Amino acid sequence: MSRSLLSRWLLLGEWQTHRLQIVVALIAIALGIAMGFSIHLINTAAVNEFSAAAKSLSGQSDFQVRATQPTFDEMLYPLLAQHESVAVASPILEIQAAIPAKSEDDINNTLKILGIDVYRAVAITPDLVGVPAEGRAFDILSDDAIFLSPAAMEWLAVKQGDQLSLRLGTQTVTLRVAGGLVRAHAGQRIAVMDIGAAQWRFDHVGWLSRIDLKLKQGVNHSAFKAALEKELPAQYLVTETVDQERRIHNMSRAYRINLNVLALVALFTGAFLVFSTQVLSTLRRRPQFALLRVLGLTRNQILLQILREGGLLGMMGSLLGLGLGYVFAATALHVYGGDLGGGFFPEIKPAIQMSPLAALFFFILGVSVTLLGSLLPAWEAAQAHPASALKSGSEEMALTKLRTHWPALICLLLAAMFTQLPPVAELPLFGYFAIALLLIGGIAWMPSLTALFFSGLFRVFNRLTAGVLTTLALARLANAPQQAAIALGGVLVSFSLMVAMAIMVASFRISVEDWLTRILPADLYMRTEVRQDALGFTLQEQQAIAATAGIERIDFIRSLQLTLDPARPSVTLIARPIDQADPGNTLPMTDNALNPAEIPLKAIPIWVSEAMVDLYDYQVGKRVALPLSEAQQDYIVAGVWRDYGRQYGAIQMQLTDYQKITGERHVNEVALWLQADVMSAEIMVLLKALPFGESLTFWQPNAIRVISLKIFDRSFAVTYLLELVSVGVGLLGVAASFSAQALRRVKEFGMLRHIGVTRGQIYRMLALEGGLLAGFGITIGFLLGGSISLILIFIVNPQSFHWTMELHPPWQWLLIIAFVMLMAAAVTALLAGRHAVSGNVIRAVKEDW
Repeated sequence: MSRSLLSRWLLLGEWQTHRLQIVVALIAIALGIAMGFSIHLINTAAVNEFSAAAKSLSGQSDFQVRATQPTFDEMLYPLLAQHESVAVASPILEIQAAIPAKSEDDINNTLKILGIDVYRAVAITPDLVGVPAEGRAFDILSDDAIFLSPAAMEWLAVKQGDQLSLRLGTQTVTLRVAGGLVRAHAGQRIAVMDIGAAQWRFDHVGWLSRIDLKLKQGVNHSAFKAALEKELPAQYLVTETVDQERRIHNMSRAYRINLNVLALVALFTGAFLVFSTQVLSTLRRRPQFALLRVLGLTRNQILLQILREGGLLGMMGSLLGLGLGYVFAATALHVYGGDLGGGFFPEIKPAIQMSPLAALFFFILGVSVTLLGSLLPAWEAAQAHPASALKSGSEEMALTKLRTHWPALICLLLAAMFTQLPPVAELPLFGYFAIALLLIGGIAWMPSLTALFFSGLFRVFNRLTAGVLTTLALARLANAPQQAAIALGGVLVSFSLMVAMAIMVASFRISVEDWLTRILPADLYMRTEVRQDALGFTLQEQQAIAATAGIERIDFIRSLQLTLDPARPSVTLIARPIDQADPGNTLPMTDNALNPAEIPLKAIPIWVSEAMVDLYDYQVGKRVALPLSEAQQDYIVAGVWRDYGRQYGAIQMQLTDYQKITGERHVNEVALWLQADVMSAEIMVLLKALPFGESLTFWQPNAIRVISLKIFDRSFAVTYLLELVSVGVGLLGVAASFSAQALRRVKEFGMLRHIGVTRGQIYRMLALEGGLLAGFGITIGFLLGGSISLILIFIVNPQSFHWTMELHPPWQWLLIIAFVMLMAAAVTALLAGRHAVSGNVIRAVKEDW
């Protein structure tokens, strides 16, 4: 017989005999690869699409000059246009305008409008030049003309020649759709009009958002950038396209990496199931391998045979996973969009693009994981002595090495050490390693813990008058703890991860609910239709709002975006009335704050979110500089507050200080406290009756909470899915393990039948074994999952997203899940053993030769 024929015979014989175990291992590997590959495809598509859209807006510019605030004085433009190194300078005004026809419930109900100088833009950003109707070439300069991208036209349901109403602040502007942007990036919703018309129509006369620069040939780019940064005041930034790409990448990096880690959890569970499948397979075939050794097969050939089986299993599972991953990615993009519910990439419609290198990477990863899971069983089978392996009952002896304590202790000690290490490149890499080591250490310790627990339990029940079935079940678990631990591993891994994620998500959700209660003390909130509206309410409009009857207290708020680092997303500046004597009355403060007496009289106090401390080192008591005016001001960090709404950082300051520094009197949000006998609906009617009332949007605190929690649940939808996948794979592993062990116990069941034990009693014994084993695994899973949840809450989340939260375990939910898992494991064990018990009793005993 040739070696290849023998190899195929061994492989096909094993797989045909134990189809369930093979199918479970295939599903586990396929799901792990599918989750990881689909998330990679979605993230890559979204980031590439968003980056390509940004590049189309910057065109062929070498540099862009922006301000730290959204707009700046246009007098900078002639200085740059006349610079000796600049060939072309193109001024651009960016405006976010609301669409009155769109529902207020639409999160993305604004349209980005770019005001351009056509004769300058054609040399740098030709994709932004609109195409007017035939015979109307001068529409590109018309003050009532606007050009829409194909995606914007489809979204707004308009065509060339239609009228389009837009709103900024309390003003409504009606424009004519004069043509399209035929070279706009696919899926990009933008509009373009003449810059002078945009400044006039939207009350931005004298203001620009950026200036695109194209340098003359031969100019050294690095030297030009360094020189220009020295020439310009501190509130201006000189950026390149690469800075935008880095900024876009940083926007969602932590979210994407956390999703990838969760996907790898499913793959890790699959690796363990491959390990348990291969262990049980080699235990069943110990006599076969021993006989082959006697007949001349070498240790290396046995080793390669088992690794070959594992590798083929990995190849099949990986190929299936790649196909499923592509389908999952396409479905998720259609349902959740390119950010999987995270809200990072609005207004884009990325398309899936198959990456051969990525597919090859995940294919190799799947095969490597299965080979790794097969290595230890293959090594043990190859090293087993033929004489002892041929003896009946040697299987448990082969697993005694699993009871070694030191690998588990080393993993647990390393995990404890890693929890004390700082993040690497602002990522909690050591936190992830600590979680992995906790899981590995917990699994490695299970054989010893199982033997200790069930041996003690068996001795206790021996002293009592326990039933026969209970004694038989405990005797089995106490005398074969290694095999019990293998079956237990699937429950332990899946349940501990589920506990950890449930505690983390519940703690986060409850913390967000408490935070929303703290930051929404008013009875009613009001703004225009554009969030962080550039115009907002004028001083006269503020006075009209304040004069409305029925209002007991009113707070005006001004918020805007500040760019402190070109490579990072902008931070949010919020100017509002703050109780400086006790900021906790206004803000959800942490314990980190200065006493009012410690703030110098001439210093301007600011209160920063936790993200500002991590990302910009804004420590309490530190003097910092903010780019709010040309004159340098002395700001001091007076305290730190908790903010779950702005991951990239937020700063709050007194509205009076902001107005004094900037001279800006506009606000874009209003908080209203009503008199005791006044209803919110009555005030809304009165405010809607004001001359600018049609532009107002109202929000009640309860509605804001509902919407915020809906967004929260949407952003964690993928987390819930991955959690369910891990639990499903774990239960499949329990079924496979119990099925394999039940088939190995055919002789034991036959002997029990001969001495009078009925099939029903054996079924109850199997259910009892499964329940006891699952109950022990669930108990250990609670401890292990609780430890992992502490790492997620107090290490991974603060280092990834730069916010902290309180611990809120969902005890009721966890107990329900534990009970369901317990019943599922017991039923699974029962169903898995039915086939082994249903065989012929005489034949089962005859096999024990």
